[in-house]
Amino acid sequence: MATHTTNYRETFIEVAEDCPTDHAEEPPLAESPSIAALHHRLIVEQPYSRTSDDVIFETHALRRGIAVDDAAAREEFFSKGQPCLRSSPLGKRYGWGIHHDAEGRVALVPREAEQYELLAADPALAHTKAMRSRRV
Repeated sequence: MATHTTNYRETFIEVAEDCPTDHAEEPPLAESPSIAALHHRLIVEQPYSRTSDDVIFETHALRRGIAVDDAAAREEFFSKGQPCLRSSPLGKRYGWGIHHDAEGRVALVPREAEQYELLAADPALAHTKAMRSRRV
């Protein structure tokens, strides 16, 4: 079975051009956590410990009641292409940049932080933007 990946290496996903906030916001917490809230929690609780694939699969598993360490479920999940973190509400709506290190592990960077500016200007990184929420 072919496996797909959402992982980037040495890449900075900048906030979407049409992001409605000028500073990073924590997604609201609810009884049933949103995708944004799960992405935020998984990345913030342990920066640079999970890859994009880890975050995407763990979010899926938590929402579906699947064990996050179920290797067969993970393999089946990635047998089809999945949206990467460019489509995460964190960069589209909530003002978070997403840095992928050399091993593909991710951390969040608030758009108003000095670190965001440094990463956005770093020529050693690949740069892309979070997907726009609306078509032009």
